Amino acid sequence: MKINWQALGSTFGVSLLITVGVVAVFCLGISALSRRETAVAGGPAARGAALALATLCFAACLAAVGYGLSLIALA
Repeated sequence: MKINWQALGSTFGVSLLITVGVVAVFCLGISALSRRETAVAGGPAARGAALALATLCFAACLAAVGYGLSLIALA
């Protein structure tokens, strides 16, 4: 049995980068929701922008997880 170490390392590196990216985007979404709560003095425009950013971040996380699950299901 031969192990293709280059392919294994490449898979590990890509999965690590994707995981860190999804976690970073999720944290950005949580931060945007937090800013929405503290943006009372900024008016409705600031709250709306924070909510839009949070929604975009959570949608990106959902898309990445859904894509990963579809890759697993179709394999």
